[in-house]
Amino acid sequence: MNRHQGGKGKGKPSERGAESKRFRSNAKGNTPVKKTNTTSQSSSNSGELRLNKYIANSGMCSRREADAHIAIGLVTVNGKVITEMGFKVKLEDEVRYDGARINPEQKAYVLLNKPKGFATTTSEGKGRTVMDLVANATSSRIKPIGRLGRNSKGLLLFTNDDAISSKFTNSKHGVARLFHLELDKNLKLEDLKKIQGGFKIEGKLVEVEEISYIDGASKKEVGLKIKNTGNTIIRSIFEYFKYEIVSLDCVAIGHLTKKDIPRGSWKHLTEQELNTLKML
Repeated sequence: MNRHQGGKGKGKPSERGAESKRFRSNAKGNTPVKKTNTTSQSSSNSGELRLNKYIANSGMCSRREADAHIAIGLVTVNGKVITEMGFKVKLEDEVRYDGARINPEQKAYVLLNKPKGFATTTSEGKGRTVMDLVANATSSRIKPIGRLGRNSKGLLLFTNDDAISSKFTNSKHGVARLFHLELDKNLKLEDLKKIQGGFKIEGKLVEVEEISYIDGASKKEVGLKIKNTGNTIIRSIFEYFKYEIVSLDCVAIGHLTKKDIPRGSWKHLTEQELNTLKML
């Protein structure tokens, strides 16, 4: 779209000249052809943003710098290179700068102490979910990292930061979570040692960081540290050795603990907590 409010063909000659120079400088000396695009022309459509504003909102750079990135072809929208000034995008569009996905929302990091009875899902129609518990935490579209079963409890981290989420997806180099488990019977020492040493389920190696009995408790209660985002693998481990998990509580995620977070409550990560998480 034309940057002037009057639209194409209007404005004083000096203004048109200035605009032409602006386009030439952005394209490194080559005057681009202004294409007609229905997306960029629908300025009245709600939920749309100018591409440069979308990029600036991500915190990556200013609008002016975003224009420069767009002009030299570093920005794609839904897989297509966009060099048009004023191009408009929707929040659900996939925008990438130099291959990396851009999120136009403010980054948010919410730590929930999940109670029983809430499903870990963003889908509707699943009854009570963890999204109900963090509904008022932020206007950003956060998602839980990993899963806790409906009847499991403990810490669950939510964010819209893909870089943080990706830290948890690698079982070898991810972020360890610590669980307090109660089993239906005492865990035999020989089984504990087998779990600690690593074993295979259906040909796939299963490894944990640590496993131990809980001091001062019966041998039905164990602590398990594992780099995995779900609790399905934890149940598979104990089912393999003929144990049933009666209670599962995530008590720590990396350096993050439940301290000062009552069950069913949440908090935003502090700057120090976030910086430590980024370094893990």
